[in-house]
Amino acid sequence: MQVAILYQAHEPPCIHGIQKPMKKGGYSDSGADIAYALKLSQISVVTPIQNPDLYLDTDWVFPDTEQGINEAIEKGANILWLNTVLYKDHPIVKYLHRVNLVGQIPENVEKYDDKFQTNALLKLNNLPVPHSILISSNDINYSNLKKLNFPIVIKPIRGRGSQGVTKVNNFEELLININLSFEEKIYGTSLYLEEYLPGNELTITVMPPGNYSLKNGTKTFSDYWCLPPVKRFNHKNGIAPYNGTVAVANNSKVLNNEDRSNKSIQQLMIHCEKAAKLVQAKAPIRIDCRANDEGNYYLFDLNMKPNMTGASRPHRSDQNSLSALAAREIGWSYSDLLINMLRQYWRL
Repeated sequence: MQVAILYQAHEPPCIHGIQKPMKKGGYSDSGADIAYALKLSQISVVTPIQNPDLYLDTDWVFPDTEQGINEAIEKGANILWLNTVLYKDHPIVKYLHRVNLVGQIPENVEKYDDKFQTNALLKLNNLPVPHSILISSNDINYSNLKKLNFPIVIKPIRGRGSQGVTKVNNFEELLININLSFEEKIYGTSLYLEEYLPGNELTITVMPPGNYSLKNGTKTFSDYWCLPPVKRFNHKNGIAPYNGTVAVANNSKVLNNEDRSNKSIQQLMIHCEKAAKLVQAKAPIRIDCRANDEGNYYLFDLNMKPNMTGASRPHRSDQNSLSALAAREIGWSYSDLLINMLRQYWRL
């Protein structure tokens, strides 16, 4: 087993007028975290250079271009870790039958990265999602927008976590923010508006079926299963801050056993498992959930590529992701989480 980590080298294509903005560095930071942690765990990791610098992210990862993929394979990699944004025509598609992969099916990522359409799918399958509407820069019905029940949340259709997500309290704030977004064209020609949920926010990592190493030995999961939910707090204007601004370790806490045994939380986890099955997840996904003022939970953001940063390198001691925090609750270190992900590698 020789593993190479891919990172995002270029902005993804604009799909039906909708743009997913590129993260600075293209996830090379989390890619380097993954590679270093695996290497510490005695997993053979293929890197672009023989002796990568601990502090230089790109020393540890290959670009997700055809050239980068070829280089990784030529250097001996037989498992590619897709720590990047995927889409149906991504360069990795040419290699699907040649190498083993850790990550999602590219075509499915393109499909379910459309958060408005994904929530429609979840609703169609009787899963609780917030009410939402789509707006386009070419066709804004202002009279209908005035009738909305404020506050509401403006969201990019192909966003990343809470980046670009804004709570607005009235029609005037709504106009200012949607006009600014359409002028800057960061997220494309459409946005969606979602009802604001004022209750507790939880994020749940769902793992795919497979064989996993747990504290009491190896266990086979025949279906999707959840890591413990993580509660988010210290929101800014009602929205959890983007993890690139505030490390999640500073505003997140795993629910304890008593809270997890609550019937509403147990039902929410079942809902998340069903959602993961609907999108045919091949690797962990993260679903952000929030309660309304009556305490009923809704699934509001399904992330096909959860952040997978970790505190593996000395200068990143506060960079454990939400999934890593959840994994710690079941006795997994960051490295344990990665190794268990690696065990579920696949090939079409």
